[in-house]
Amino acid sequence: MSHVMILSMLVFFGLTVPIAISIGLAAMGGVAIAGLPWLVIAQQMYAALDKFPLAAIPFFILAGNLMEAGGISERLVDFAKSLVGGVQGGLAMACVITCMIFAAVAGSSVATTFAVGAILIPAMVRHGYPAPFAASLQATAAELGVIIPPSIPMILFAVSTDTSTGELFIAGVLPGILIAAALMAYVWFYARRHGYGLQDGQQRLAVWPSLRRAWLALLMPVIILGGIYGGVFTPTEASVVAVVYALVVGMLVYRRISVRGLSVTLHRSAISTAAIMFIIANAGVFGFLLNRAGVPDALGHWLAEIFTNRTSFLLGVNAALFLIGMFIETSAAIVVLAPLLLPVAVGFGVDPVHFGVVMVINLALGMITPPFGVNLFAAGSIAKLSLEHLIRPLLPFVAVVLACLMVITYVPDISLWLRDVVYR
Repeated sequence: MSHVMILSMLVFFGLTVPIAISIGLAAMGGVAIAGLPWLVIAQQMYAALDKFPLAAIPFFILAGNLMEAGGISERLVDFAKSLVGGVQGGLAMACVITCMIFAAVAGSSVATTFAVGAILIPAMVRHGYPAPFAASLQATAAELGVIIPPSIPMILFAVSTDTSTGELFIAGVLPGILIAAALMAYVWFYARRHGYGLQDGQQRLAVWPSLRRAWLALLMPVIILGGIYGGVFTPTEASVVAVVYALVVGMLVYRRISVRGLSVTLHRSAISTAAIMFIIANAGVFGFLLNRAGVPDALGHWLAEIFTNRTSFLLGVNAALFLIGMFIETSAAIVVLAPLLLPVAVGFGVDPVHFGVVMVINLALGMITPPFGVNLFAAGSIAKLSLEHLIRPLLPFVAVVLACLMVITYVPDISLWLRDVVYR
């Protein structure tokens, strides 16, 4: 049964059937082969969605869209430019910094791509950066949206494996900063080598005026993350606080969101939420059938025979996840694979929180790698470029993130030190 399910799912993927529908059709086939009542599908869909932490997903999506519509992202860009805009390559570095700050509330790389890229991709092109480079940088920097907490993929990992969401969030901080610093170092070197960014200081506000314009925007991640780690509210409750804060600032303070604009934002958020929840529901049925067939135990024994130690296991899993992430959407890959791989990882002595961070970072690379990199399509649509124009400038960025991933994989203290300080 499990072989037929997995094979049929891959066939549907190859036929470009949408991810959620592919998983659902494969699960329906599994139910038919196993002779189970069709009511099982509805039961397992409900069970997959009936988890309190999942309530954070629609609220964080809405908070990100409200930040974009309310002018918060625009002020964050101006503040980032005031910090590094005077350095050669500073505008490109500002892209990374803005994505890192925006990610501290939005939790979504696609939302970060559109919100920040709509401002910075045209600005970089005006300052002489090649459009393919600007779009590739934006797509890669937006990946921080699923690494810097709060992170929707980390919530999915936590729900799928019964791991602490708060611990995963705090464990993503230092890896996110490491990747951001590495990207900034590369774009500085690139700009110096090719002579780009000499005029990046033009139309740049001084630090203090930009801080005064952006202080409410900058206060948002402080309230959200401070509230979570200070024990004031849970990550799920924090998502509601983020929405309320973004709504008040966008409508009453900055006055950039009208009633009609709010309707559009709610509509966009509802569609994005429905797409993710539909994947989770279908993956819940798929995972139930795999567990019933004993696939996790069989996979554990198989991996234990292939990999003899923790080092080789992590290398093999990273290679496999990198390839999987290129073809399967991140959320779907996490809810299907995390429950299968985590017990094996724990058997090799890997901390569940560390493994969650490694898995999320690795699968997030699928957002910037062909053929289904959603960040690439988003950045390309802003820059009005087709996918093939982005491949060559993208390769160095992928190499930078991969190098950081290897460091994070084999130096677990990068993920766990801050977690241990806060929670233990």
